[in-house]
Amino acid sequence: MNDLPQLFRENIRNANLLQPDGLLLLALSGGIDSVVLCELCRLTGFQFAIAHCNFQLRGEESERDEYFVKSLSGHYQAEVFVKRFETEDYALENKISIQVAARILRYKWFDELAAALETERDKPVYILTAHHADDNIETVLMNFFKGTGIAGIRGMLPATGRLVRPLLFARKKVLIDFAREKGLSYVEDSSNASDKYSRNYVRHHILPVIEEKYPGAEDNILANLERFREVEMLYMQSIAVHRKKLMEQRGGEVYIAVQKLQKTTPLKTVVFEIIKEYGFTAKQAEEVIALLQSDSGRFVLSATHRMLRNRNWLIISPLPQNTSSVIVINEGEKERRFERGKLTLTLREIKKGSEEIPEIQSVAYLDSMEIRFPLLLRKWKPGDYFYPLGMRKKKKLSRFFIDRKLSLSEKENTWVIEMDKKILWVVNHRIDDRFKITSGTQQILQLEISIYR
Repeated sequence: MNDLPQLFRENIRNANLLQPDGLLLLALSGGIDSVVLCELCRLTGFQFAIAHCNFQLRGEESERDEYFVKSLSGHYQAEVFVKRFETEDYALENKISIQVAARILRYKWFDELAAALETERDKPVYILTAHHADDNIETVLMNFFKGTGIAGIRGMLPATGRLVRPLLFARKKVLIDFAREKGLSYVEDSSNASDKYSRNYVRHHILPVIEEKYPGAEDNILANLERFREVEMLYMQSIAVHRKKLMEQRGGEVYIAVQKLQKTTPLKTVVFEIIKEYGFTAKQAEEVIALLQSDSGRFVLSATHRMLRNRNWLIISPLPQNTSSVIVINEGEKERRFERGKLTLTLREIKKGSEEIPEIQSVAYLDSMEIRFPLLLRKWKPGDYFYPLGMRKKKKLSRFFIDRKLSLSEKENTWVIEMDKKILWVVNHRIDDRFKITSGTQQILQLEISIYR
């Protein structure tokens, strides 16, 4: 067992997991795995601090764990940071399981703490967890049973950003033997014995049966993980080629040519890899594929984005955010900032016959003598109409949008500026003919807008 510190050191060096001058923030529950990690960091000479989460889920046992971890501060001459969470309340408020809530709270705090320490100490800070090889085996099986992609079957990685798992090379038995040999003290989490948690059920019931039927199966799974990691590298290289060929960024939206996507193979896999970063699930890949045969206007929604079929394109766009319904602009204001952008107002005199009006989409030039304040800036709504520049007849905005072939997302993100229930400007599109500059105009009101996506 004396080989474990050397193997630990070699694993970190060979995988280039840590910089020698970095500060390690050890996620310490007080259980045997995290205590072994703490001891190994001490033996190999790393500088570290300890972070402990008290989720307040196990009554006196949670208090015992916190007290135990705090007691390690003197022994290891290390700072101990403790955070207490109202985990059950958070889970109820967000309608998620206790396990998911604890994971979100834990890693959010670790990230915040690491970032603060990095600024304070002016050195890289790494978050270390005590996940080991057996954890990875269980994770892969659980992912496989629930349904997963290539990332799920290659298991946890030794490093993801500042999060490092330096014990993934070691089996649980090795850690137990090391703790016994060194006489390490630790605490037991009683919930580890409960089969109500899916990980424990896999550990206590499924893996023993598999190992009995296929001796050496767990070691074979670990060997497979190494191969799957390399497979994932090749897979992601191929996906990157497809993404570059298919996706076209236009402002805040992504356009995908329907004909190009239809010819892509393997279609379902490529579609999923494209849409997953926009909040769509694997099951929704089929719905997106169905859009390839649908009429314009059909769409699929994720929590954050819409995938819209618009003629020969699939358009991925963010869902509209909640904004103030109406922004009032009073006379004399030169600038008005609002949640989604900024409006600048400029008054200037005009000399007859000498003024050339540039055509800029984000700027409107109006005859100030026809303007009465206050003005209203708002999103367009059904029933709105105006007299498009150059036309004598009014036109509904809905018809105007159809003529300009705007996508659903573009329509939803269209603003108007209104005065006395008359639309002066369909922002970024066209002014109303009634307020245009004429030969009799003496003063221009220039409106310039920036809309943030």
